[in-house]
Amino acid sequence: MNSSKHTELANHAWSIADLLRGDYRQSDYGKVILPFMVLRRLECVLEPTRDKVVETVAKFKGQDINTDRFLRRASGHAFYNTSELTLRKIASDPKGAAANLQIYVGAFSDNAREVLEKYDFQQQVKKLDEANLLYQVIGRFTDLDLRPETVPNHNMGYIFEELIRRFSEQSNETAGEHFTPREVIKLMVELLVAPDADALTMPGAVRTVLDPACGTGGMLSAMDDHIEAENEHATVEVYGQELNPESWAICRSDLMIKGQDPENIAFGNSFSDDGHARRKFDYILANPPFGVEWKKVKDEVEYEHKTLGDSGRFGAGLPRINDGSLLFLQHMLSKMKPVDVNGGGGSRVSIVFNGSPLFTGAAESGESNIRRWILENDWLEGIVALPDQLFYNTGISTYFWILTNRKSLDHKGKVVLLDARDYWVKMRKSLGDKRKELGDGKNGRPNHIREITNLYAEALEVAKDPEHALHGKVKVFANEDFGYQRITVERPLKLRFELTEETLAALEASKVVQKLPSAESVVMFDAFESMTVRSWATKQEAWVALKDAVVQAGGTWPTGAPFSKALRDAIGVRAPEGEVQKVKGTPEPDSELRDSENVPLGEDVEEYLQREVLPHVPDAWIDHTKTKIGYEIPFTRHFYVYEPPRPLAEIDAELKGLEAEIQALLGEVTR
Repeated sequence: MNSSKHTELANHAWSIADLLRGDYRQSDYGKVILPFMVLRRLECVLEPTRDKVVETVAKFKGQDINTDRFLRRASGHAFYNTSELTLRKIASDPKGAAANLQIYVGAFSDNAREVLEKYDFQQQVKKLDEANLLYQVIGRFTDLDLRPETVPNHNMGYIFEELIRRFSEQSNETAGEHFTPREVIKLMVELLVAPDADALTMPGAVRTVLDPACGTGGMLSAMDDHIEAENEHATVEVYGQELNPESWAICRSDLMIKGQDPENIAFGNSFSDDGHARRKFDYILANPPFGVEWKKVKDEVEYEHKTLGDSGRFGAGLPRINDGSLLFLQHMLSKMKPVDVNGGGGSRVSIVFNGSPLFTGAAESGESNIRRWILENDWLEGIVALPDQLFYNTGISTYFWILTNRKSLDHKGKVVLLDARDYWVKMRKSLGDKRKELGDGKNGRPNHIREITNLYAEALEVAKDPEHALHGKVKVFANEDFGYQRITVERPLKLRFELTEETLAALEASKVVQKLPSAESVVMFDAFESMTVRSWATKQEAWVALKDAVVQAGGTWPTGAPFSKALRDAIGVRAPEGEVQKVKGTPEPDSELRDSENVPLGEDVEEYLQREVLPHVPDAWIDHTKTKIGYEIPFTRHFYVYEPPRPLAEIDAELKGLEAEIQALLGEVTR
C-alpha cells in the first residue's frame, strides 16, 4: 500500500471534520474522529468471523460458563463483538442510531469496550445525536474500507498516527503532552538499537519494548517499525503505561489496529501502580513530562523507598518533589533484564531529559545519590545534547540519556558526551514552541539522524583523534570523573571584646540575662556602664575586668557556661587580629567564614588544601566529619568555548551605523 493511499484514507477521515464544524471546537475534532476510526477498523477486522462469533454465542446461550476464550477463538483475535448490528445498519436508522450504537458498542469484548470508554465515547454519541449528526458521521465512516487485506495492520498504524499528528497540530498547547516529534523518536530509537543490529537480524529474534510514559504510543510504534525493518521475521512485543485516559485509549487503539495485544498497555500511574511489575524488557525508552511534581504519589513512593530499599525501584534516592524525572529513570532501570554469566541478556534504556537531572541537587541529595548509583553501577553509556526549540511545548535544550547493563568492553567504565546542539534545520512553519527539526536527508537537507548516530557509534575513536573534524563534538570521561568530594573548609573564630551600646543591648536582650534577678541585673549593667576601659584583646582580660567591676559595685558575678557564652556572643567582635577562640584546646570554627569546596573524587583533600587554600588563608583546616560525596554531569561546562568580547571600536562603529539608519528612517517619516 503506497503513501498516497495512506493520505487518501487519512484525508477521508479528516474530511468528517466538515460535519463537526460549528458544533465542535477545532481542537476537539479528534474526540469524535479517532474513536470512530477505531470502531470502523475493529468492525472491518472482525467482519470475516462475525457469523462464527454469533454462532458461538448461540451455542453457549443459557449456559453458566465464561465464554470469553471461546469467543476470542471464534473471532481469531484478542477481541470480538457479539452483536448482529453493523455501522451501516445503524446509519440507516437515524432515529434509532444512538440506541443501536450503544447496543453495538456494549457487545464488544471488555478490552475493546474499555478503550472506547476512555475516549468518553458515550458523551460524544449523545452530543452528536442531539446535533442530528450521529447517523451522518456513522455513514461517512462506513464508506471507509479498512479491511486488513486492503489496509494491512502496519499501514493502518501509519494512517492512525497521521490523524493523531494532525489533531496534535490543531491544538499546539497540548501537542507536546501527547506527541513527541517523529524525527526525535527516530533518532532516539536509532541510538538505542544501533549496537544490536547484528543480533536483531538473527532468525527468530524476539524483542520486548517498554515505554512507562507511553502517551499515544509513538515511541513504541517507532521501535516496532525499526526492528521489523531490520528483520521482517522478528517478533516485537510492545508494552506501555499511561496516566492520561485519552492518550491511553489512543495508544491501546493503535495496538489493536496493528494486531498487537492491547492488554500490554496498562492504565495508571507508573510510580504508584506499576502495570508491569516483575516484568523485564530488552528495550526501555520514554519521554516523561519535564519537571512534573510527584506529590500525588508521594506516600506510595516514600513507602517503597523506606520499606523495600534496594529491593524496590527507588532505593537509590528520591528527587525533590517538584521534578519526578529521576524517579522515571529509576523505574525504567528496575525493568532491565539481568546479564547472565555468559554475557547474554541485559537491556538498553533511553530517556529524554531537560538539563535539570544533570546537575540539580547538592552532594548526597536525592538527585546526586541517584546519579552516583547509576555511575557506580557503570550503567550510563552516553548523553546526547539536542538542539533547543525541538519539542512542541518547550523551547529549552533537551538531552538523551542512554544506559545499559551490558556495555561493550571498550565502553566499560566510560561515559560518552556528544554535543549535537548544532544539528538542526529551521522549520518552514513553527508548531507551538517547535521551530527547529532534525534533517532527514530528503529534498537536499542534511541527514542529521544518520550523522548523529554514526558519530555516537564512533565516539571513542573520535575523542582520541584531535585531528578529526568532529573531535570538538565528543568527549569521553571515566565514571569517577563526575564524582566529587564536597569538603567543608573551616577557619578559626577570632574575637576582640568591647563594651558599646550595641553589645550591651545585645547582652541585655539575651535569654540568660533576662532570667537573672532584676536587682542583680541592674547592678551588673550599672557596673559595666561605669567602666573606663571598655576594650580588651583577650577573653581572659575581659572577663577579669568585668568581674572585678561587678564585685566592686556590690553585685554577684553570674556563674555557669550559659552566661559565659551569652556574654561572649554579645561583646565578642570578629576581628582578623583577634584572639583565636578554643574549645578544649582546639580552635573553634567561625560559621561566618565557613566555606565549601568541590574536590575531584580520588584526589587527596589535604593536598588540595595545601595547594589551593592555605596559600590564601594559612589558618584553615578541613572538617572531615562534614565531607560528602556528590555526582554531577556539567555537560555545558565541558563543551564551553571562550569567545573574547568584540573590540569597543567595532561596537561603537556598529552603534553609529544603527544611529545613522534610524535618523534616515525618521527623516523619511517627517517629509
